[in-house]
Amino acid sequence: MSQQQSDSLAGDEAPLLDAGSSAPDLQVDRGSGAVDDPPVSGQAEVVLSTDSLAALKLGTQQIIPKGLAVASRPRVRPRHHTAVVTLPVTREARPVPFPEVQLSQASAEDDDIDGAGVQRRMNRRNMSYRVAMTTGASPPSGGGEPVQLRHRTCNHPQLYQEIRERGLHAEGHGGDGEAPDEQPGRDRNIVVKSFRPTQLTWSQLPQVQETGVLESMSAEERKRQEAMFEIITSEYSYQHSLGILVRHFKESAELRATMTKTEHHHLFSNISVIQAISQKFFEELDMRHQENPILKDISDIVQRHASNHFSPYITYCSNETFQQRTLQKLSSNSAFKEVLKRLECSAECGGLPIISFLILPMQRVTRLPLLMDTICQKTPLKTVEHASTVFALKTISKLVKKCNDGARTMERTEQMYTIQKQMEFGKIKPFPLISASRWLLKSGELAVCLEELNIFSKAFSHKSFFLFLFNDVLIITKKKSEESYIVIEYATLDNVTVELEPQAIKQGGSAPFPLKLSMKKNGDGRFGHLVLAAESQLDRARWVKALQKRQQFNYLASKEGLPQCEVIKAYIPKQPDELGLQQAELVIILQREEGWLYGERMRDGEQGWFPASCATEITDLTAVAGNMRRMQRLRETNV
Repeated sequence: MSQQQSDSLAGDEAPLLDAGSSAPDLQVDRGSGAVDDPPVSGQAEVVLSTDSLAALKLGTQQIIPKGLAVASRPRVRPRHHTAVVTLPVTREARPVPFPEVQLSQASAEDDDIDGAGVQRRMNRRNMSYRVAMTTGASPPSGGGEPVQLRHRTCNHPQLYQEIRERGLHAEGHGGDGEAPDEQPGRDRNIVVKSFRPTQLTWSQLPQVQETGVLESMSAEERKRQEAMFEIITSEYSYQHSLGILVRHFKESAELRATMTKTEHHHLFSNISVIQAISQKFFEELDMRHQENPILKDISDIVQRHASNHFSPYITYCSNETFQQRTLQKLSSNSAFKEVLKRLECSAECGGLPIISFLILPMQRVTRLPLLMDTICQKTPLKTVEHASTVFALKTISKLVKKCNDGARTMERTEQMYTIQKQMEFGKIKPFPLISASRWLLKSGELAVCLEELNIFSKAFSHKSFFLFLFNDVLIITKKKSEESYIVIEYATLDNVTVELEPQAIKQGGSAPFPLKLSMKKNGDGRFGHLVLAAESQLDRARWVKALQKRQQFNYLASKEGLPQCEVIKAYIPKQPDELGLQQAELVIILQREEGWLYGERMRDGEQGWFPASCATEITDLTAVAGNMRRMQRLRETNV
């Protein structure tokens, strides 16, 4: 059993706390592995899922503590903050039996407000982020810092990668601050390990419930309070993950020894500065919450930090190209791979890869406008608070736009310099390729159907050509070497059209996925036709989409009624025409082709291809409509 799995078992298999238990009584054994204590006499032995008859295909009955069972509910919505995972365990491991504890359940009904008042119920297994910061535990064996606890089964603060803010969703899809329903009742005899417990909401805080304010507070104001509180709690989780990135990865002397100083700088950039400004941001938000748990406003804090302190985010995002290239280069370094693998398997980082930590600043800064938009929608119009929230939303949105522009500009500029060096114009009249307004859309090799060359037959005498498609010009080359290309011809995209050809065209065999280019030769005004063949239907669709992109319109009205999807797995683009994705963000689906989707990122309008397996389609029409309204609002703030 790996150390990560062992630590997970140690935390997850600890006895559940009674409703009257207090957090300071919790202890963490950072060095323990599987629990070997025998079951308490007189109690039934718990059967893990791996040892059950169902797992052995001999039956379906397994044992689960009654306190973990959830009764079936009339309506079901997916839980945003809980993921059920089955962790592998050894056959020898014997868990300590869970005591039969009656736990209250946090559900959407806990948050519903009716005319008679509020049902004030609370999940005793959760505490606020304040408990996570102030409750200490005995240090692990061997000394070290005291382990700060969260009053929950795992005994560790949530990583930012593990949470999904409710405010990321538009109204009608969890963005209204409501806690999602519990999942339907499971087989009572299945042991379930909850890796991401429910995040505590503002209305569940004891200090809020004790004031009695929930009895008279309107539903919209409660949702506004929930949205503001979520920015504070998610910033705490973000802080926790940043701390792991800096302490566990960046400051690792063993990892640093496997790379040069330049590589280390490109990999981690100014992440320590990001951590410092995030700490100051959180401390100010936390102080506001401590002054009064019923928050009047936090928009002034967001606006001030976005204006005066968040500029290092632009630097970090602009370094993304160097960061990804450095990580890819180091992947061929055996010493680096060995040390990194050991660090990534550590329980401290939850077994998550380093890339999930490196992209945290990009994730956080792009989510802030969505969270602020939720607050804005729950704040009454024509109030000082609403005006303040709108101002903060516009400020943070402009910052995000600078981050996106910085990342794109750096990547495109470096890419254009590289391509310029690789091209040989020969007898063709050269032109300055590098321009601030030019970038690569797609490049690749396509086969040539010689019998269809028409007037280009003399110039094109090879069986394949390498195309460089920019946003304003198409350059056709022949490949001289892996890093050298001879220019055959070029034309501006205004003089290039593309259409699909029947798949019956043959050239000494078959051209299964042909496309026809009609292009005006540079300077002489004549037109010619060139039939090329792609390797697959997907490849042809991507070339056609890229060649037609200049002719497409991007009106908001044209997106109404189109399907949408939510990203469930982050994706790093590998080609210029692919779309980078972050977990939980939304995309409009524009085209489907062989397991790939072509879509538009709703937060900024960027379009590109990505694997369909990275997203799940949204079927709730109310959520789809709400997402469109949110997209329009965010586009108006220059995101």
